[in-house]
Amino acid sequence: MQNQINNEMQITIHYLNGQTESYTFSHLADPAALEQEVQQEIRRILDKEWWFFHLAEQTVCVNRANVSKIELKPAIAQIHGEGVFPNAQRVTALSRAHT
Repeated sequence: MQNQINNEMQITIHYLNGQTESYTFSHLADPAALEQEVQQEIRRILDKEWWFFHLAEQTVCVNRANVSKIELKPAIAQIHGEGVFPNAQRVTALSRAHT
């Protein structure tokens, strides 16, 4: 788990038009933060209309309305409560019908 050692996360954004892109960044919260603080910070960020990714050469602005799904790696076990399914396992990957 090299990402956990480096305190890095990866976010993969899936857009409504079928495109995806991924970014890596430092953890959103202090690794020693209380579970409730981590959960609140992530929910606060995901609730924003725009997300900003500051890269070395540019800033990417993502409108949440164009996003169908995000994936975070490594898993964030601190998130729990309403709308969270603990210990879930992916049985099949998402597939789309060919048109």
